[in-house]
Amino acid sequence: MTAMVNVELVVLDIAGTTVSDPGFVAGAVQEALAAVGVTISAECVTPVMGMPKPIAIQMLLDEENRPDLDAKPIYEDFVVRMKQVYREHSDVKPIEGVEEALLKLREAGIKICLDTGFSQDITEIIVERLGWMDRVIDGAISSDQVENGRPAPDMIEHHMKEHGITDPSRVAKVGDAIADMQEGTNAGCGFVIGVLSGVSSRAELEAQPHTHLIGSVAELPGLLLPVEALS
Repeated sequence: MTAMVNVELVVLDIAGTTVSDPGFVAGAVQEALAAVGVTISAECVTPVMGMPKPIAIQMLLDEENRPDLDAKPIYEDFVVRMKQVYREHSDVKPIEGVEEALLKLREAGIKICLDTGFSQDITEIIVERLGWMDRVIDGAISSDQVENGRPAPDMIEHHMKEHGITDPSRVAKVGDAIADMQEGTNAGCGFVIGVLSGVSSRAELEAQPHTHLIGSVAELPGLLLPVEALS
């Protein structure tokens, strides 16, 4: 079975898109900044979600006019907090219906890959805890493994090269953050799909270039597969 739109690759974000994020990421950013005396709201973090986290933290420091602070140790604190969350917290789990949806897409011959603004060490903890590699996904890449993270297209292009896909119109990029939409657009993806299961509101995603907005990844098979593949 093949997708009616000839999609060969779906590239999905992690936190808030495929993995439940009840404020883990924004909270860790806030806590790491608070530890050096910078207090920001969760709403301030939302616009930089999805970006490589060292860049996101530097942007937040710039917005707070804090040239006296070095982003590197704040980022390192963030990483420690995220690793602890993803190793230990009981709410680290796939968003409802996501595993079933991704397995159905894989059964149809579509490659399923993750990309993220996290570093590789955090990503590996998540993927290992969920037992996803080779069972649910075909690959995962992090922003520190490419020259440029989101909104640049480098991570999508990595997965395309890895799986021998040359036509970006046969790629679907899926995510919950503004940077996801920009990344998919910059890569020339045929589908740039926003999901409302994470940090961004419908209005925020609608303001970005996109092809579709859906409630969650659970709806992807209905969007990408022919009717006969859904039974």
